[in-house]
Amino acid sequence: MIDISVSNVSKEFEVGNRILDGLTFQVDTGERVGLLGKNGAGKTTLFRILTGELEPDEGQVSTASGKRVGLISQIPVYPVGYTVDRVLRSAFDRLKELEREMTFLAGRMEQGEDETALLKRYDALAAAFESGGGYDTETALNKVCNGLDIPGEMRERQFSDLSGGEKTRVNLGRLILEDTDVLLLDEPTNHLDLRATEWLEEYLARFKGTVLTISHDRYFLDKVVNRVIELENGKAEFYAGNYSFYVEEKERRYEEKLKQYEKEQAKIEQLQAAADKLHLWAFMGNDKLHKRAFSMEKRIERLRKTDKPKKDRKLEIRFGEREFRGDEVMVIKDLKKSFGARTLFDHVDLEVEGGERIALLGDNGTGKSTLIKLILGEEEPDSGKIRLGPTVRLGYLPQIIHFSYP
Repeated sequence: MIDISVSNVSKEFEVGNRILDGLTFQVDTGERVGLLGKNGAGKTTLFRILTGELEPDEGQVSTASGKRVGLISQIPVYPVGYTVDRVLRSAFDRLKELEREMTFLAGRMEQGEDETALLKRYDALAAAFESGGGYDTETALNKVCNGLDIPGEMRERQFSDLSGGEKTRVNLGRLILEDTDVLLLDEPTNHLDLRATEWLEEYLARFKGTVLTISHDRYFLDKVVNRVIELENGKAEFYAGNYSFYVEEKERRYEEKLKQYEKEQAKIEQLQAAADKLHLWAFMGNDKLHKRAFSMEKRIERLRKTDKPKKDRKLEIRFGEREFRGDEVMVIKDLKKSFGARTLFDHVDLEVEGGERIALLGDNGTGKSTLIKLILGEEEPDSGKIRLGPTVRLGYLPQIIHFSYP
């Protein structure tokens, strides 16, 4: 059964520049599909069309009748004043509506109204309420909050006061609790720590519905998807495997197309050389050879079937290497940092030598960003010391970049 159908969809925001150009594909029930493409290729635009937020200029999109579609977007928005708990519980709004109607029908039956039709309706509502997990919402809510590291204190906060990463986690939790049939995930692992990402991977492995995800996280894609759709020049290329398969198959297709192109070019060059000779001999007195040369040149045009394949340029960055006076780059001794009664870390010791590449891991809230701010001098430690080498210069790339304008 087809859950998502996209047929000849086109969309442009600037005249003459189609971001989607006759896009056609389908996603079957139960598939896990990764939607790949360069920034600006139209991935998020396609999601907005699938959810009805945008209308295509041409073509049609449809989802299977009766299937519920859920979207985790990059910028979730909820009404002013919503707490995190209210956002999460909004996933149960449909169940709450069923429960309200069940209560209303029960009251009518208690008042002695004809029970036959009312009881039939009540039984249908009760079955839908139970199959949707209506009697077990608290257990589901706590399980999702534990998996995505949404503690009780955070559930009481205003959703609008959360950081970008926290909003992503909460919105993802709400989407999971909605128990939808089709999940549209737009960069779901952005701002998730390793534990939450692993929990999401395990959840999607158990999820019985259909998943279409945009992601730049190759490891997440390898774990989750079994098919890849790549958007390129407004159209779709299909790969029947995960991200690792996609990388190998894309390279194989490139090499195959390059060989075909080079073979065509060699044949074209050979025929062009022959046509040029015929023209030359015709100018020397044999006019009939012009006709044969023109016929050969028409054949050359028919041979031009393959465009030269292009390969994306690799981004190569070389960080400047400087000579250190000694191997010591940074030394941290007995470092401690607290905020109020909460101690993020204590007795932290670290030595960094020239040329090392170090990954700083830990769950959200364990103090990774705080440690970076201490190294940068943006925060002061409660105790301990941080010493940089005499020739060390720091470069910093934050999660969110703010530009200052004159």
